[in-house]
Amino acid sequence: MPSDQSTWLIAVPQDGDSEGLLPEITNKLPQPTGVAELGIPSFKTGTLDSLIALSEELPKQDAFFTATVAKIVDTLRNLLNNDPAKLAQHVLVNERTVDYYVLGGWKWNESRYGVQRSLREMVDILNKEMASIDNVMKAKLNNYNLVKGSLVQMQRKKTGNLSIRSLVGLVSKEDIIQDSEYLETCLVAVPKILAKEWNLKYERLTNMVVPRSSSLIASDSEYTLFGVVVFKRVHDQFVQKCRENKFIVREFIYSEEQIAKEGEDLEVADTTEKELWTELLRLSRTYFSESFQIFLHLKILRLFVESVLRYGLPANYVGFAIRPEPKYTKKTLSVLTNHLSYLSPRSSGRAQKHGTADEFAGEYQSLMEQEFFDFVLYEVPWIVL
Repeated sequence: MPSDQSTWLIAVPQDGDSEGLLPEITNKLPQPTGVAELGIPSFKTGTLDSLIALSEELPKQDAFFTATVAKIVDTLRNLLNNDPAKLAQHVLVNERTVDYYVLGGWKWNESRYGVQRSLREMVDILNKEMASIDNVMKAKLNNYNLVKGSLVQMQRKKTGNLSIRSLVGLVSKEDIIQDSEYLETCLVAVPKILAKEWNLKYERLTNMVVPRSSSLIASDSEYTLFGVVVFKRVHDQFVQKCRENKFIVREFIYSEEQIAKEGEDLEVADTTEKELWTELLRLSRTYFSESFQIFLHLKILRLFVESVLRYGLPANYVGFAIRPEPKYTKKTLSVLTNHLSYLSPRSSGRAQKHGTADEFAGEYQSLMEQEFFDFVLYEVPWIVL
């Protein structure tokens, strides 16, 4: 059964039986089902072998096109922090909603994909355009993610507790002994619950710890940062004793140049991330419109190829799009099945071919197992949900 989360594209032969078909079906469908005509051109059919080859290849292209459009939507969703209202403003086709594009009197873009070309040429053009979009989006997204990751890493250094965060900006020049031949200041992050223990123990952790040299530099909800003066020759021993007592010695060298550089690096990364975010958002919006149009044109080619294989010549077909109301999906399908049952004799031959799936093995098995109707039906998933 077709999904209740997709718009259905349907094709039937254009003959006497199809006259007035759209209004008849519209009147019988449960409301508020969206129904609109699709303009299916009379393409060059080519040979039977070429049509069969295309019918086997097009599902793979369809899957690739669907995935590409879905990835662009995911990119937009992530850029917009999963805000549905903002997303709706960007998943537009020619500045109109997706539903308007599909159900607003859709027509084949002949100026871009002239019907004088063969079916193979048009499929190749569509595939080339979609592959180009996919490649550009991958490159731009990868570049943005690298810059974003670098920025997040820099920002993370400014956050977290005193045992892990950057001490730049917390430790001042006055907190550190500099240019001493024998003495140095060790910075120690002490869990708050061990602060009293630190004050009692630090002078006796090793020899050569300067008495009463412990000073509180900073504090957060988990740790207190102390500075303590020791002789350089006992540095390693002092670090080891601190570790044994669950005191964390933070390695830090005070440098005004380094402080300035970190600030500049953070500012540059923040500015670059914002610029790339804006560019990626603009590109994603543009490419969503482009890719969805390419995607729907491929769907129409699938409708046409399957219709020729099923109903034969002349290759003139009526197409229409149906956006079922999810709770009335079964009823909508039932109306279509009953109203288009007159096509059963013409589609039975193709159905028998589908019924011989056991003769085919490997990659086409799934195609043979697809649900079969008297009319040609393909789905456009509601990717933007």
